[in-house]
Amino acid sequence: MAGSGGSLSRSGLRGREAELERLGELIASVARTGSGALVLIHGEAGIGKTALLTEAVARARAAGCSVGTGKADELHHIVPLSSLAASLHGDRPLLSGDVFAGLVGGHDQRIRLVESLAEAIETAAGRQPVLIALDDVQWADPLSRFVLKQLPRRLRTSPVLWLLTRRQGPAEADDEILVAARDELPAVTVPLSPLSGAAIGQLAGDALGEGVDERVRNLLGGAGGNPFLAVEMLAGLRTADACGDPVPPGLVTGVRGRLGSLRPGTLRFLRMGAVLGRRFRFHDAAALCGLAPSALVPELDEAVRAGLLDDDGDRLAFRHDLLRQAVYADIPPSARKALHREAATHLVLAGHRPIDAVSHVLEGALPGDEEAVALLGRAADDVLPVTPGLAADLMTRALELAPPARPSWFAVGERAIVHLTRAGRNREALLTGDRLLAARPPLAALSRLQTALGGTLWNMDLADELLRRAETALALGGAAPEVEARLTALRALALSRGHDLDAARETGEHALRAALSAGDREAHVLALSALGEIALNAGENTVALRHFTALSAVDPAFLPEEIVACTHMDDFASGERLLARAAAGPDGPPRQAMLLWAQGHRHLGLGRLDDAEADLMTMERLEDDVQVPVQQVNARVIRSRIALLRGDREAARQHLAAARERLAAKPNPGNTAAVRFLEALHAEADGDVRLALDRIRQVQQEGPFMRWRLLRTWVDCAVRAALHGADRALAEDLAAQAVAHAERNPGVPTAAGVAAQAAGLVADDPALLERAVELLGESPRPLVRAAARADLGRALLAAGRIPRARAVLSDAHAMFAEAGAHAAAARVRRGTAAAGPGDRAGRGGRGAVAVRRPVEGWEALTVSEKKVARLIAEGHTNRSAADLLVVSPHTVNTHLTSAFRKLSVNSRVQLAHLVMGLRGG
Repeated sequence: MAGSGGSLSRSGLRGREAELERLGELIASVARTGSGALVLIHGEAGIGKTALLTEAVARARAAGCSVGTGKADELHHIVPLSSLAASLHGDRPLLSGDVFAGLVGGHDQRIRLVESLAEAIETAAGRQPVLIALDDVQWADPLSRFVLKQLPRRLRTSPVLWLLTRRQGPAEADDEILVAARDELPAVTVPLSPLSGAAIGQLAGDALGEGVDERVRNLLGGAGGNPFLAVEMLAGLRTADACGDPVPPGLVTGVRGRLGSLRPGTLRFLRMGAVLGRRFRFHDAAALCGLAPSALVPELDEAVRAGLLDDDGDRLAFRHDLLRQAVYADIPPSARKALHREAATHLVLAGHRPIDAVSHVLEGALPGDEEAVALLGRAADDVLPVTPGLAADLMTRALELAPPARPSWFAVGERAIVHLTRAGRNREALLTGDRLLAARPPLAALSRLQTALGGTLWNMDLADELLRRAETALALGGAAPEVEARLTALRALALSRGHDLDAARETGEHALRAALSAGDREAHVLALSALGEIALNAGENTVALRHFTALSAVDPAFLPEEIVACTHMDDFASGERLLARAAAGPDGPPRQAMLLWAQGHRHLGLGRLDDAEADLMTMERLEDDVQVPVQQVNARVIRSRIALLRGDREAARQHLAAARERLAAKPNPGNTAAVRFLEALHAEADGDVRLALDRIRQVQQEGPFMRWRLLRTWVDCAVRAALHGADRALAEDLAAQAVAHAERNPGVPTAAGVAAQAAGLVADDPALLERAVELLGESPRPLVRAAARADLGRALLAAGRIPRARAVLSDAHAMFAEAGAHAAAARVRRGTAAAGPGDRAGRGGRGAVAVRRPVEGWEALTVSEKKVARLIAEGHTNRSAADLLVVSPHTVNTHLTSAFRKLSVNSRVQLAHLVMGLRGG
């Protein structure tokens, strides 16, 4: 990397030697270490941010970096990824022609999009360092901002430098970008202050040579150290000297003096361009002028010669945002509005996408403009998969413009509710719906509005309100057949949370018949979802699997539900095949967070605690990224349970606190039952038997213990707690529930074995516990098998059958230890010690003391982390490593982050050297 000590001939860089030196060091550091960094240059308008970025980009390119540069536009700050698109095309394009191809409109696609971009940049960075620069990030579109919050930390282990500039102003999304990156990679801010008087004097010398007199110096003092204003003044001086005119009085503003000498036709042309944005097409500006492009060639020539516009052969661009803003400010406000509306019409007629015209619609449309309403609706549908928040904003604006109380108003309102719900803005969706309902819509529109609100109310855990509204709408009548089918399915879904599951099942089956009769896909999906939920809550796992298999056939996005249903059936092999099928798709599954939940659920069942925790941690991060929490309560309950099994009480308490916090936002009965039972486990671990019993009774208040699917394989813990607290009636009730659950699920080894285990604990019967161990021999769940063996071993000890007890406890210890459940293994080992002297290692030495992993170094890595580290060291990307391991690239990233922390490395290059060193040793 070249130094910056030479003379700076570029006038905009006078006085910026130190800042340029700092940027040069960062570019060199990224290339040398192979790890990422982020830089934010900020300062007032015209202070030299763009000039500094341009020089840094040139030096990075000269140093061998692959470079992509882009600039956000003040007007066009809506089009998804428009701000970053130019940056990501770069020297070697990182994006395909249509980055949105293949994205499914029915589900949030932002996570998939980010991973696709990450894979492309990661691959490019494997060849050479990459610099991605974006000027004026304060105007970046929502999707670009979302991507910028994710990609720098996702790519922190690759040589990628993110170089952003921001105009000084209120702290907004660009600061969120810094906050998101700061804990993950070097994030540097470079503030630009006003130039010194000496630097401004150098600018004057660059422009005027030796002709810098006291008059010029006094004039430049009005620039306040702002290089852009100084340069504009100097350009104005040259113009004034050339024509013999005095210096224009308004020159100190930096712009208007430049415009005063233009012909009226050129100024009008510039105004039309300013309406279109900083960058615009010549023929679009000509259309707004009402002239053929050929008639405006002289005006274009004058604007370019005056240094106001640049022409790259494709588009024209104002040389600086301040120039465009000054021209735009001179247009009367009412004329601006009309011109924006005219621009929107022209762009649509010219074949542009609806979203390309939306900025103009938002500036120029007036209430009652139904053409604008339709355009906003089309644009909202187009961007919904990648920017649901923007889609919701557009539909909300469309509703404001639509003529109120007309049928079209209610139709627009229905779509606004759906888009707001998809964006996670449920309260706003509910308020919007209730405002529309208060306007007394026709019965058909009322039914559609209540149907649209169904998803909102479900997300808000307002099942009773959903049931009331669905039943009211059905009773009123007047709904189209497909809407009636949807309302019936929503009624069944609401009933799935209640106690009368027979009525819920009957309603769901009726909804399914109605959906098939109407041929309505949405009703079909809702009915199958409801029937699957009802069956799971009833503990009818075979029925649930049938419904969820049918559901994923209708909409493959529901594959995670089918995988979880397989897990409840102990069919882990089918779950693995389904996961492999999801991973094999070209773009991965659309609901990646939910797929991680299914994968984590499966890993937990298989006793792979490290992998389960990584999946759940990743799932929570993805849900946080899109701000749509679904499974976070249950995920924290499981992570706390894992920490208790390991003996990490502090982590267990932290996860419990997080579960309680998230329960406040999602207080449905299942979540409440899970958190109450977790509190019981913590109380028992603390020796507070009374509190443990109280919490288990609270679980039963939400519904029978075995109704809660997460808790079914943990019922042995509840039975033991009840027995410890001398509440035999509670223990017997729990055991009876487990037996009934097994009867509902014949052929499921875990259900049968857990039922026998619970009955054996209540009866204190070693024979029943022996039967439980025998039944669980067919179960794929090692932690469940280990718990049953531990119970049997303790019973055998109490019966005086010491040798058999010692062998069984040794097996239990080995199973817990292999899963990393060190606290559970330690408890079993204490039981083995109570058996007296003997071969505590058991057969084959399997009962040896479990060795905890260290906290740093290679041996601190989990098995999966070691696999990922080796693959990345061999040159694999996250995607190719994920394909080989049949996991999500997001999970690979979680494992890699943990490995880097434990190994104290910051880049893939450092990791490769470390792994090679280990192999050499």
